[in-house]
Amino acid sequence: MTEETFMPEGWNNVVSTLDKSNIQEVINNQTILQGIVTNCDENYNLHLDLGNYKGIIPRNEVEAIHLQPDGLPKTNLCVGKVHKFVQFKVKDVEENGTAILSRKNVQNDALNWVKNSLQVGDKVTGIVKRVESYGVFIEIGGGVVGLAHIEDLSVARIKTPFERVKIGQKLEVVVKSIDRTEGKVILSYKELLGTWEENAKKFEVGQIAKGIVRETEKNKNGIFIELTPNLVGMAEYKEGLEYGENVEVYIKRIDYDRRKVKLLLI
Repeated sequence: MTEETFMPEGWNNVVSTLDKSNIQEVINNQTILQGIVTNCDENYNLHLDLGNYKGIIPRNEVEAIHLQPDGLPKTNLCVGKVHKFVQFKVKDVEENGTAILSRKNVQNDALNWVKNSLQVGDKVTGIVKRVESYGVFIEIGGGVVGLAHIEDLSVARIKTPFERVKIGQKLEVVVKSIDRTEGKVILSYKELLGTWEENAKKFEVGQIAKGIVRETEKNKNGIFIELTPNLVGMAEYKEGLEYGENVEVYIKRIDYDRRKVKLLLI
């Protein structure tokens, strides 16, 4: 089950139930809550069970970002929220006890956050929503999705982002750039995997370690072996090894000045 993430500090006040003692405060403070969508009706409204209240997100309150020309979200977007966590604000409570909710208001806050407060270098927590050959789309909160290009997922070169992440995975990323006009965010993951020096200190000369074969065909002077996502060493070229193959290596030398690791295949 996937979920939406919380963005700015103070947005982590998750309330899964509502009752008479807190409902008015929640409405007045425009508190951001989180719940699970139980179903999508024939009019593409979303329904949630909030304990003492039944919640409904009308279709026109489901989305603020991906809208059709008529201003409504696509029907498949609404259906796709069933059995998933969503964030929302409570707009009102009807006489029959149904709480009218808005996910759109949370997204508008999220867009304002991106355009006015988010800074390059900020660390944010996101959920992997989509994986393409060129990168990973990560929701960083309220429906705002950033892109981490494949080269920003690790120092070691990889053929597919699936070697580093999976859909639904929660991970911390760094903001690399922001287009405040369009509300687009470029993210990076590799900075949070530790520096070269930090990763190198996990190993010692003379140690036998496990690694993953990288770039076997282009460089017959040697084969690159990934020891960690942010640490790659070179071993002598050997026929028959395949990309992605697990191997054992002997660590012959760690050169901190040149940031190089010399390996021997076992």
